[in-house]
Amino acid sequence: MSYPNTTRRSALTGLIFSAALAVAPAFAQDKPLIKLGFIGPISGGNAQQGLGAQNGFLLAIEQANATGDYPFTVEGVVLDDAADPQTGVSAAMKLVNDPDVVAATGHWNSSVALATMPVFSRAGMPMIVWGAISPKITEQNLPEITRVTPTLVTENKPLAEWAASELGAKKIAIIADTSDYGTANTAAFREFFTAAGGEIVGEDLFPVGTVDFRATLTKLRDAAPDALYFGGVIAEAGILRKQMIEVGLEVPMIGISGFYDPEFIALAGAAAEGTMVSYPAAQSNPALDKMNADYTARGFAEDMSPYTKYAYEATNILLAAIAQTGIEDKAALAQAIRAIKHDGVLGVTTFDDHGQTQIPVAIEIKEVKNGAWVSRGE
Repeated sequence: MSYPNTTRRSALTGLIFSAALAVAPAFAQDKPLIKLGFIGPISGGNAQQGLGAQNGFLLAIEQANATGDYPFTVEGVVLDDAADPQTGVSAAMKLVNDPDVVAATGHWNSSVALATMPVFSRAGMPMIVWGAISPKITEQNLPEITRVTPTLVTENKPLAEWAASELGAKKIAIIADTSDYGTANTAAFREFFTAAGGEIVGEDLFPVGTVDFRATLTKLRDAAPDALYFGGVIAEAGILRKQMIEVGLEVPMIGISGFYDPEFIALAGAAAEGTMVSYPAAQSNPALDKMNADYTARGFAEDMSPYTKYAYEATNILLAAIAQTGIEDKAALAQAIRAIKHDGVLGVTTFDDHGQTQIPVAIEIKEVKNGAWVSRGE
C-alpha cells in the first residue's frame, strides 16, 4: 500500500477548495445548490488520516450528484484544520458564515472538535464528527453535534482486558499527552486494566510536542513493566517508541487507534516493530465492499485511511437527513440526524440521546510487523 509523500502533503498545506466534483446530470443546474463542509488535518503529520477522510466525504457527494434524483446539487467545501484547535475554529467560522453551507462533518483530533463545537452550536449548524473520540464531545449533548465513531472509552476497555489476558501483562506503565484526549485515555486505560487485575507501575503525562522522554523511560525501565501504554497520537508515539529502544526498555508499546498510521512507522523506524494498537474491527457488509470498490475506481491520489468509511458514512447521513427535512430549518435537520436509522457502510447507525453512535464496538489488534501494520497473527 502506498501513502502520500511529504511533498504532496506540503502542497496541500492551507488549501481550501470547494467543488461539485461529480459529473452532475445535465439538469442539475435546475436544482437548488447546497454546500456541505468538511474539516480535518489535510496537512502536517496527521494528513494521511485527514486526506483519506476527505476523499470519503467527496466520494459520497459525487455519488449523490450522480444519481440524478437527489433533490439538490451538492458542493463540497474542504477546509484544513492542520490538527490545530485555533486553525479549526477559523475553518468552522468560514463554514458557518457561508449562507450556502447547510451542515458539516469534521475533525480527527478531539482537541480541535472540542474547540469548534461551540461555533457550530451557536450557529445552529449540524456537524457530525468523523474521527475524534474524546467522551467529552458527546457528553456535552449539544443538539447540533453527533458522532459516528466510537469513543476512546469503548476502545480502551477491550484493549485493557486483552492486555491483561491474551498479552499476559501484569504490570503496565502509562505515558500520555496532557490534552483532553491523552488524559481521558489515561483515566480509561488505568480503570479498565486495574479492574482486569493488572497494576499500573508508572504514569507520566507530557505536553503535546514533547521530543525527549528519555529520563522518564529510564526510570520506567527500572520498574520493569511488561508493556508501556501510550495515550497520544502519531508524532509523539513515534519518538517515544524510538527512545524506548534507545534506553533499553524493550517491552511492547500498546495503545488505541490514535497512532495507527504509517507515519508512526516512518518516525520510529525499526523500533516500531512489535508495537500494537486496538482498532475497531472491520464489519464487512455489501455497502462497505461497494465503497471500497468505488474508492479504488475513482482513482483518488491517496489510499484510504482508517477514517475514510467514517467520513463517507457521516456525509451520507447528512445527505439523507437533508433529503428528508429540507434546508430551511436547521434545528429540525439536527433532530432528524439524531433520530436517523441509517443502514450503510458501518452497519445500522443510530444515535443515543447525546448524539453518540450506538453501533457495538469489537476490536482487532494491529501490530507492526516487517515495517507495516498488519492484523496480529498474520
